[in-house]
Amino acid sequence: MAQSIGLKIAPRDHKRELRERLEQAPTEYAAALLDSYELLQELHESGTLGLLRGLLGAKDKVIEDLSAGASRADSVRAMRNAIILTKMLASVDPELLEGISLSVAETFGNKKAIPARPPGLFAMLFGFTSPDHRRGLALILRLFKKIGCRLNTQTSECGEG
Repeated sequence: MAQSIGLKIAPRDHKRELRERLEQAPTEYAAALLDSYELLQELHESGTLGLLRGLLGAKDKVIEDLSAGASRADSVRAMRNAIILTKMLASVDPELLEGISLSVAETFGNKKAIPARPPGLFAMLFGFTSPDHRRGLALILRLFKKIGCRLNTQTSECGEG
């Protein structure tokens, strides 16, 4: 009959392993340690470490003040508006937004480009012959129509167009 082989594994000495790693760390991570010391010194000189220590010491008061401020009605509205604006910006095609941004910069970027005298009625009517003028006006009119539809509390659905 076969006999079992006894396997004796020496227990790991975690403290010894940590000590060895710690002894090797200064030479192995010298550049990182020097950068860390420089960062700590800069944080100390700028007062950031003192500020962080103070925040940690008064964490209960800070959390209490933050939660009281965040629960105010105007803060809740501001957070909701920020979320809505973020969603709105995310829904706009970046190329379209860039085109609008460039158009605004070209139109309002130079005060000298704005005529001192407003155009006459005939000049404005003549502008309707330009396809670009009509395209921009159609986009603005569509936006106004959508806004008006959303402001109308009597209808629940805003159709296309």
